[in-house]
Amino acid sequence: MAQKLTKSFVDSVPLQEVGQTFFRDSELKGFGLRVGTTGKVYIAEGKISNKVVRVTIGKHGVFTAEQARLRARELLLMMAKGTNPNDIKKESKARGITLEDALTDFLAARKSLKPRTIDDYKSTIDCYLADWKKKPLVEISKDMVAKQHTKIGERSKAQANLAMRYLRAIFNFAAGQYENSKGEPLIPDNPVKRLSQTRAWYRIARRQTVIKAHDLASWYSAVINIKNDLKGKNRETVRDYLLLVVFTGLRKEEAACLTWSNVDLRAKTLIVPDTKNHLDHTLPLSDYIFEMLARREPDAVNEYVFPEINGEGRITTPTRIMNKVIEESGVRFTIHDLRRTFITIAESLDISAYALKRLLNHKMNNDITAGYIISDVERLRPPMQKITDHLLKCMGVLPSAEIIDLATPAAKSGLKVVTIDNTNEREYYNQK
Repeated sequence: MAQKLTKSFVDSVPLQEVGQTFFRDSELKGFGLRVGTTGKVYIAEGKISNKVVRVTIGKHGVFTAEQARLRARELLLMMAKGTNPNDIKKESKARGITLEDALTDFLAARKSLKPRTIDDYKSTIDCYLADWKKKPLVEISKDMVAKQHTKIGERSKAQANLAMRYLRAIFNFAAGQYENSKGEPLIPDNPVKRLSQTRAWYRIARRQTVIKAHDLASWYSAVINIKNDLKGKNRETVRDYLLLVVFTGLRKEEAACLTWSNVDLRAKTLIVPDTKNHLDHTLPLSDYIFEMLARREPDAVNEYVFPEINGEGRITTPTRIMNKVIEESGVRFTIHDLRRTFITIAESLDISAYALKRLLNHKMNNDITAGYIISDVERLRPPMQKITDHLLKCMGVLPSAEIIDLATPAAKSGLKVVTIDNTNEREYYNQK
C-alpha cells in the first residue's frame, strides 16, 4: 500500500486490533510505516546481498514524518553501500556493554555455577572492582588491569589473584558473546593476559596447616567439653559438626548443608549431592560417626543435620565457639584444617590412592586405570574405619596399642613387649 507518509496521514491511520500493517511511502522507496496494536513505527527497508534488511527508525510522535524520512535516506544510502545499519547498531550496543552487564550475562549463561560461587563473583567484583562496574569492557585496558592487581595486592595478594581470575573469566565469556558488525569478537584480546605475560601473578603458598597428631588429644578434649547451656543452646550442634568434618574430611559447606534425607542410618552411609566437582559423594559411616548421628536424629528440628540455633536453616561458620576451643586447647585451626588433618592421617596409614581419592571425592581424570575401577561404598568402609580408629587413638579415646598380659602364652614364649607412641600404631615384638 503506497501512500506519501505525512503527519496528517499517519495520524489518521488507526491502530490494528490484531497483528500489524505496513504502509510504504510513495515518494521514497524503502521508507515505510509499521502499524501495530500499540503504536506506529517508521522503518527503512533495503537489500544487501539480495537479502531484505529492515531497520527501525523510531516511533511516530518521537519522530515526525519528515525527520523519519531524512533518517530513512541515510539508512538506505548505507544499505546501498553494503553496510547493514542493524549490525552497526548491534556493535554500538555491544561496545557499551559494561563490566556489570557482562557479569550479569556471564552468571546467567553459566547454569552450572553453584549459588556460593555466584555470590563469590558478585562480592569480589563489588569489593575490588566496584569502580569498573559501569565502565564499558572495551575501555578496560591491560595497564588498568596491571595497576589494579598491584593495588589490591597491597591489601591481599590472594584476593588480588582471585579478583583477576574472575575478571579473566568474564572477559573470556565476553569474547565469545559480543561481536562487531563483521561477526568478529568485540574483545579480541583478554587484558588480564598482561599478568601472565609479565609473570605478575602473586605466588601464594598453599596452606598446609593441620592439627598435629600430638595436639589432637587437647583439641578433642576441648571440643568434647562443648556443652549446651542457657547462654548457648546450640553448642553441641557445633561440637558434632566439628567432629563430623575431622572424621570424614568433608568440606565446610558439604558438612554444614548435610540433610537428614541424605543420611541412611540403616545402610550406615551419607550422601553429599552435587559436590564441588558436580558429582554425588557417598561415604560409609564409621562406628563413631554412626553413633553420633544416631544420637542426633531423634532431636532433629528441621531438614538439616546441623541446624541454626533458631531452628531455621543450617549452621554457619561457628567462629565464637571455635575461638573457645582454640583458647582451651591451645590449638589454632580452621574448618578446612580439619579436612587437611583427615587427609594427612589417611595418607600416613598407607591407604590405597584410589580409596583415598574416593573418600575425598577427588577426580581422577588423568588416571586411565581409575576409569576401570568401579568404587563401591562398602569397599571404602574398612579404610574409613581405619582412619577413624587412628584419629581416636591420637585423641586418647582408644588405647594406642593392645595391652598384653605378661602372664599370657606370648610372654611366656620369650617375646618381649615394647611400648609404642600414638603416632606409630604398631606393635613390635623382639625376642629376648
